[in-house]
Amino acid sequence: MAVKEEIVAFADEMRAWRRDIHAHPETAFEENRTSDIVAEKLESFGIDVHRGLAKTGVVGTLAVGNSNRAIGLRADLDALDIHEENTFDHVSTNPGKMHACGHDGHTAMLLGAAKYLSETRRFNGTVQFIFQPAEENEAGGRVMCEDGLFELFPVEAVYGMHNQPGLPLGKFGVRVGPSMASADMFDIQISGKGSHAAHPHQGADPIVTGAEIVTALQRVVSRSANPIEAAVISVTQFHAGTNTNVIPETANIKGTCRALSRSVQDMIEARMEQVAKGIAAAHGLTADFTYDRRYPVLVNTQDETLKAIKAAQSVVGEENVATDHPPTMGSEDFAWMLLERPGCYIRVGNGEGEDGGCVVHNPLYDFNDDAAVYGASYWAELVEQELSLG
Repeated sequence: MAVKEEIVAFADEMRAWRRDIHAHPETAFEENRTSDIVAEKLESFGIDVHRGLAKTGVVGTLAVGNSNRAIGLRADLDALDIHEENTFDHVSTNPGKMHACGHDGHTAMLLGAAKYLSETRRFNGTVQFIFQPAEENEAGGRVMCEDGLFELFPVEAVYGMHNQPGLPLGKFGVRVGPSMASADMFDIQISGKGSHAAHPHQGADPIVTGAEIVTALQRVVSRSANPIEAAVISVTQFHAGTNTNVIPETANIKGTCRALSRSVQDMIEARMEQVAKGIAAAHGLTADFTYDRRYPVLVNTQDETLKAIKAAQSVVGEENVATDHPPTMGSEDFAWMLLERPGCYIRVGNGEGEDGGCVVHNPLYDFNDDAAVYGASYWAELVEQELSLG
């Protein structure tokens, strides 16, 4: 039970890589500088590099020995459209963009594992180091799969990892089965008849109708979903009108839905459309309903999760690996890769308190560099375990 001493020896290098990437955040499909850094590092380790999947994606291939077995390890590259409020030296230099989810740390940890594995070579088989763009909102994982990721770089299983603020350093969390929710986006366009606000009877008010639809959508979860199954409908936008004395012609409602099963996802879509169109029709208006299934449910397969647990326990000890980590209604486009291949998505502790407890997608968040040796050691141990020399 121990982190890899070779990785501990170059922890300062990983910190430097991570902080440089943090200071230069790039968002979906624009991760050109970040991809250049990743490719240059991989090449310096003697790893074959392929670029261009999903525009800015990078895949490094390291083959050792004569085995035809292969596994994939995935990290995400992109930042978020958030203005950073931190004041440390490696704060974002790109106004309005920030690594607020720790993808800079994920990239550094996978690079650290690549460096270690290329130097020690204590395995027999092929590792595909997958650096994926556009995880946030744009489903870069789906694009990589559509571009032929697993046809070009075959693997028997694929693994992902994310930092977990609030989970102590040196601990991991994981579970078999549904672990992260689907992420669907909806758009309801309500069309009525405009009128003077002093004479509402002469029009068909899309604002009042829209407000009724927003309220009714909440009953889809409370009255149509099984209470023991998780579901979320969140209206996040309501746009209508430009003048205080004019009832507008249209109103627009947007938001997101989350579920931990396909059946609940199907129910939500069908009931939302029925509610929106039915309420609109009852008041003499129409509603156009668009539902975009952006990310599927992330489901960890049993065998691969047990392998991930074993590797994590080898690094930090059995008592430091939670094997029934609670699922979250957040989403992850690594789910697209898990539709293509079996695999597992694990959480690595980012720490508690001021050093690592700030939640992600917050302007004060920062990845905890002390977590990197645990994450990189887990990656390395997983490869040596699954592609063992024995």
